[in-house]
Amino acid sequence: MFYKCTTCDGIFRPKHTFLSADAEKEHYEKHNNDVFDERYQAFVSPIVEAVLHDFSPESSGLDFGSGTGPVIAKMLTDKGFQVQNYDLFFANDLALLKQKYDYVSCCEVMEHFQQPNQEFELLKGLLLPKGKLYCKTEVFNRQTPFENWYYKDDFTHVFIYQPKTLEWIKREFGFSNLIVKEKLLVFEN
Repeated sequence: MFYKCTTCDGIFRPKHTFLSADAEKEHYEKHNNDVFDERYQAFVSPIVEAVLHDFSPESSGLDFGSGTGPVIAKMLTDKGFQVQNYDLFFANDLALLKQKYDYVSCCEVMEHFQQPNQEFELLKGLLLPKGKLYCKTEVFNRQTPFENWYYKDDFTHVFIYQPKTLEWIKREFGFSNLIVKEKLLVFEN
């Protein structure tokens, strides 16, 4: 069961269907997020390549929702970059959320936001001037009927974005620009 927001076009599950925090964590622990897995590295490479293109090793970064295998941080630190890892379940250092960064990565995380307004307010607040928020998710753009779309079948995917949703986020949170390249979304401060 899903609903659609009449303001931003976001598609969301009702709160009573959310997994408990323990069940959600258990689900994520089943993911095979080996930082040395070449397929996993290829999966996150659009974010890594964008950061390498846009920033220098002196820039500060945060991998928000780094999960059990922080592959983005590993790939960037291998190139001399400084990246902190934050994850609600696996690297919950709240002090990292009181700092500012040149860039924040958020790979396959935003579809898990139970309160996307609060999460995007936080993410925007983490960015320094001219900072960039790199997100990777699947956007529903009617590529298939919603009832047949596989991405919604993961019960931890509680908020689905459409193109109008992304534009609303850009305006609502005061990002200066939004670049959409397939599954890579770049919000510019």
